[in-house]
Amino acid sequence: GCPGVLAVLGLEATAPGECELTRLLQDKLQYEMRLQYMKHYFPIDYTVQVQYEEVLRPSNITRLRNGTVSEAALRYLWFHVSSQAVLRIREVLPEKHPSWKYTQELCQLFDALGEEYSKYRQTDVEAVVADLVELIHSAGAESRSKAVRPKALLDNCLKVMRMLYGVPCELGIR
Repeated sequence: GCPGVLAVLGLEATAPGECELTRLLQDKLQYEMRLQYMKHYFPIDYTVQVQYEEVLRPSNITRLRNGTVSEAALRYLWFHVSSQAVLRIREVLPEKHPSWKYTQELCQLFDALGEEYSKYRQTDVEAVVADLVELIHSAGAESRSKAVRPKALLDNCLKVMRMLYGVPCELGIR
């Protein structure tokens, strides 16, 4: 087939900034930290409400890859889903909460990553991804909610990040 728009724009390859930031995220998302900040510091079985589209698992990525969605578009989707997940968690935390600073740090990393992705225009990514991203940011989807544990959101974030960036960014799986 013809090369996609993204390939032409050179966005198929990860930007050095993306790799650096995903490495920092991987450090922040270590198991011990996810366990402490997203589980131990929350009430037992605590969940946050998210939209269905805000849950992105490795199986979703595999399915989209088989539907020939470009890696760059998948990373763009992962970014939107993950930064939204962190915001969802932050929304429920008072500033004095022991996990607040941790989510603040994650937010800053995602903001920096957002800078890398601001080069993307909606038209650069496959329609299926553009539609998902739009759903994530549309207020009307509030009704379609799902209760998810904060740690599960970050577990997915890390697993998918490793799938998408592991090879191009040489994320050693620790």
